Amino acid sequence: MLWSKDRLIDGVGQTGCSPVEIETYNRKSPNLLDLALIAGIHSEEHGMYLEHPRLIPARPALWLVLAVATIFPAVLAAGAKAAEGPAKVASIEGITEYRLANGLMVLLYPDPSKPTVTVNLTVFVGSRHEGYGEAGMAHLLEHMLFKGTPQHPEIPKVLQERGARFNGTTWVDRTNYFETLPASEENLEFALRLEADRMVNSLVRQEDLLSEMTVVRNEFERGENSPANLLDQRMMSVAFDWHNYGKSTIGNRADIERVPIQNLKRFYVKYYQPDNAMLVVAGKFDEAQALALIQKYFGAMPKPQRTLDKTYTEEPPQDGERLVMLRRVGDVALVAAAYHVPSGGHPDIAALEVLGYVLDTAPSGRLYKALVETRKATRVSAGASSWHDPGVFQAQAEVRKEDSLDEAKEILLEVTENIGQHRVSEEEVARARQRILKQRELAAANTSSIAVQLSNWASQGDWRLYFLHRDRIEEVTPSEVERVAASYLRRNNRTLGMFVPSESTQRVGVPATPDLAELLEGYTGREQVAAGEAFEVSPQNIEQRSHRFTVADGIEAVFLPKKTRGETVHAQVVLRYGALESLKGYQAAAELLPPLMLRGTKQLSRQQIQDELDRLRATLTASGETGAATFSLQTTRANLPAVLELLRQIVREPSLPRNEFEVLARQQLAGLEEQLTDPQSLAIVDVRRKVSPYSQDDVRYVPTIEEEIARVKALTLEQMKQLYEDYFGPQAGEVAVVGDFDPDQNKAVLEETFGGWTSEQPYQRIPKVAFTDVPGGTSRIETPDKANATYVAGLAFAMSDTDPEYPAMVLGNFVLGGGSLSSRLGDRVRQKEGLSYGVGSMMSAEALDERASLTVFAIFNPGNVEKVETAIREEIERLLAEGVTKEELDRAKRGYLEQRQVSRTHDGSLANTLAETLFADRTMQFHADLEAKIAALNAEELQRALAKHVDPARLTIVTAGDFSQRAASGDGQSAPSNGQGPGKGQPGKSKPGKPAAKN
Repeated sequence: MLWSKDRLIDGVGQTGCSPVEIETYNRKSPNLLDLALIAGIHSEEHGMYLEHPRLIPARPALWLVLAVATIFPAVLAAGAKAAEGPAKVASIEGITEYRLANGLMVLLYPDPSKPTVTVNLTVFVGSRHEGYGEAGMAHLLEHMLFKGTPQHPEIPKVLQERGARFNGTTWVDRTNYFETLPASEENLEFALRLEADRMVNSLVRQEDLLSEMTVVRNEFERGENSPANLLDQRMMSVAFDWHNYGKSTIGNRADIERVPIQNLKRFYVKYYQPDNAMLVVAGKFDEAQALALIQKYFGAMPKPQRTLDKTYTEEPPQDGERLVMLRRVGDVALVAAAYHVPSGGHPDIAALEVLGYVLDTAPSGRLYKALVETRKATRVSAGASSWHDPGVFQAQAEVRKEDSLDEAKEILLEVTENIGQHRVSEEEVARARQRILKQRELAAANTSSIAVQLSNWASQGDWRLYFLHRDRIEEVTPSEVERVAASYLRRNNRTLGMFVPSESTQRVGVPATPDLAELLEGYTGREQVAAGEAFEVSPQNIEQRSHRFTVADGIEAVFLPKKTRGETVHAQVVLRYGALESLKGYQAAAELLPPLMLRGTKQLSRQQIQDELDRLRATLTASGETGAATFSLQTTRANLPAVLELLRQIVREPSLPRNEFEVLARQQLAGLEEQLTDPQSLAIVDVRRKVSPYSQDDVRYVPTIEEEIARVKALTLEQMKQLYEDYFGPQAGEVAVVGDFDPDQNKAVLEETFGGWTSEQPYQRIPKVAFTDVPGGTSRIETPDKANATYVAGLAFAMSDTDPEYPAMVLGNFVLGGGSLSSRLGDRVRQKEGLSYGVGSMMSAEALDERASLTVFAIFNPGNVEKVETAIREEIERLLAEGVTKEELDRAKRGYLEQRQVSRTHDGSLANTLAETLFADRTMQFHADLEAKIAALNAEELQRALAKHVDPARLTIVTAGDFSQRAASGDGQSAPSNGQGPGKGQPGKSKPGKPAAKN
């Protein structure tokens, strides 16, 4: 697979990640909070943001002069530019390229099937373009571009108010900014006007740099907590002697702390110009109107007089293996090997991507079989980067502390470096090709996802590589895979960790980047995929189009058929079983049983199941908790019946193979052992235990990480089989199907899936309890050698989501911290004081129980622990005491309601929402009523509800980190090093997001 390393730096907004994107960008095991963020923020995922300086000097008078001198010529030139208009360049499979007279590249990708529009601005500058003393400058600028312009002084707020899912990301070859909004002429013009404005008029001010520098440094520090991230960063710095790919995108700590504002402005002015940018508009919009608006706002920019120098540094052939040895606190070992390979535009990249799948895909991958199945490692990964210049192919294995890292290393190198001498079968290549193309097709159904993907391909030299790479994948042969493996995966081209001299040198040359203009001349692509219908995502319309019925006298079902792009369909199946008393002792088994069921049936092996899913262009995932198993799938209209038949075999005829049980248990143990020293995991678990103090013999009891490890170690396959045989059945559950499918045909398949199936043990819902007598308090957990710390606070109170005060609590949480950067916590803790890269709050309430919870979280430098605690406490108390203004309330309403509308445009999320209505015995009218109540809220109702249910004294607050050295690390503990920013802290890099676990 193409390797997107953890070094990709995310921006500050709210974005959603599809399962395909998560698989692509998170090949390495994310920690607990990262997973939480991915799962919980599908309301959304990571966020970070940045800003950019441009034309604003220190003194207001000079700024005014420069603003007039810069903006007026652009306005005067608009008339002349308008006459020229955008010139059409190429059109491939529904995507059309235009060029403005000033050099701006424009891609239009209309898709009327979803009522959203995505605007993506890519600037072709990344860490590859940074010079001496500029390490991390592209990333820092990305943050600064969210600090505002004279016309848009509060960018996160105006995006939030329109319900936008937005973000910015920085990578080795490019920086991009994107937002997805409800489709309307007004929103399209707003997004284009905003992106054009901040591309050339951003306020790059010293005061903003001082606060944002500490945020970026906090992000840097969080990365220091990740062993995989640290190992990757050290390996890349050793693998590349001269090329900037050896430098982390987030930058060097000293450069981040000391960058002069004048240097940052010069960097901004140099690269943020129309001739160095690409604009993508995707979704539901009128093309003629979009072109007119693009010409209006972007066409007015003059073409720069300067010519950007192309980067020309070329990494010389490596002449011997290199070794990196990293020793840090942790509980899971890693071994990895990196090899130099060609750039993303080179034909060999397709074969290298297939090679990655041949090596690591479970259960057929050669590394998987050699390391995971033999219990030498718990996880493996392999894949090639796809960059503008030659990059790397990396293979990695995760090894438990008690296992031999040296043995795993020898096996990894033996398998990886000898694959070119052993025959690669047509079956292996076909399987890899099938999976790659499946993932591509599933992602292609989401135009907003494609808009962001085009940023990466364009940064490699030409956006049309997106299609050409697909063509190349389809043509990869076993002999090509063997050739690239033999050519590049060689000892003298390897970075493992430490330099070891050899008797003779064997240089490995990497082909030059091809001439992409010549390569793609005349390329036309294929027919574009089928478009879907324009579907209104209001709760009323969703309910009107839905059909509810009962399957097998126990499963509640809902069908929502509609035409979708690529004829895609999503489904969620939840099977409920057992009761509070009968499931005692089965907690670990309940969590692992559904994933184990996917690994074999009486008729199919794990590999056959995966092959069938790939053939059917389908994904199928499973998760478990005590009393419930959830299966989620995505496929196409033609393949849904066959996928449901496959699901029937999985749920009714699982083989529960012993070898797969042992692999799964070892992977679970490795993940838990990694959490033993992770501040985020420890803080979340501690808060959950204190807020929900169930007795130890209760199935709802929250175990410590050590106790959970003991549970998994004690788990047997016989327990898993007993749980399945005695409890599983269709006595209760939900099925929701959304997308392009035949209702009658698939209803019959569901009847066959669940009909004639019984369970020995009856089902009774396990209730949730609100412990309202928990007194609250503050505690700290020491995690030595962890540069980033975590703050988690929580409380539970008696309330269901039908409570009259629930709407006020939902919106109150949105104002406090649920609204990302535009919330009270985001504005104070991150924007103004720069204490935390990720800060926010979550509020949830049960549908069938009187139990609700509020959670507040932040990550920070350990030296800032008192500042973070004080800032969060003061913001909560201020909100409770003063309430909100009418203007703030109106902004929050609009932002929250439009976010809900955007979330319903994702069919997977909508299937989950519909399944929840079945469980709660309600319809989508509940959501219509809730949104109407939120729209009607006044400030007094919001403040009254918050004051009633949120008692700061009852908050259980836990901070975890290495606080032993905080006197020497916090922002307030040492003087600025050069007058440009706060003093030293501990290094690290973070990803934004929210904790997944509920209190």
